[in-house]
Amino acid sequence: MKPVFRFMTSAIIAAGIASVSHATSVTDIQIVNRTTGEHLPTYRHEGQLWIAGKPGDRYAINVINKTGGRMLTVVSVDGINVVSGETAAQNQRGYVLSPRGSVEIAGWRKSERDVAAFYFTAVEDSYAGRTGRPDNVGVIGVAAFREYQEPVPAPVQEMSAAPASAPMRSRNEAADKAASPMAERKLGTGHGERVYSPTQQVDFKRANNAPDEIITVRYDSYARLVARGIIPSHRHYKSPNAFPGNYVPDPS
Repeated sequence: MKPVFRFMTSAIIAAGIASVSHATSVTDIQIVNRTTGEHLPTYRHEGQLWIAGKPGDRYAINVINKTGGRMLTVVSVDGINVVSGETAAQNQRGYVLSPRGSVEIAGWRKSERDVAAFYFTAVEDSYAGRTGRPDNVGVIGVAAFREYQEPVPAPVQEMSAAPASAPMRSRNEAADKAASPMAERKLGTGHGERVYSPTQQVDFKRANNAPDEIITVRYDSYARLVARGIIPSHRHYKSPNAFPGNYVPDPS
């Protein structure tokens, strides 16, 4: 397997950020509303994770490396690779995270210095819709890959130059290593204003062709998620009370 170049953000975020409410082994993600600063809550429905977006609000994807080694994360939004703009596939470019590190991905990668901001919008205004690829609008995905490590040779037993009665010694040769009407409509992700987000290219060799983990989070407007039963409605039926008061008040 040949080394390949991947983008890595220079803005590393503390690894202590709260994660989304689901079990993961090597990576975790959370969606942050960059307009309000809040971490969007996740809702589990029929085995899927959902978040509610507000039309017009900008958002970012925080990806967290839970391991002690470097991790490549190939990230897609609406079925499109956020670095290259290609229809997403697991063998494409992504972000390399430091051990126990994390990264905030705030938009579509435009250069090594900036991105076009993510924001919630109608499907026809989404980047996927504007580029003729609306079929997978409404989903965020992360495919995580561990880094290949050169195997450490087993200890080699060699004969001592001392007399035959002397004990043998071993040597370990380890390899060296570094709210509007739009709220009722299906949401997509737009291609917004440029946001400063410097990167550098680094060399990364995957341990395996298949990802160690895939995380998928779906999104839509709050109203649509309530209508579909994904978010419980807060409108509870209140039974009438036969004796709610004491005396007859004047009508208003």
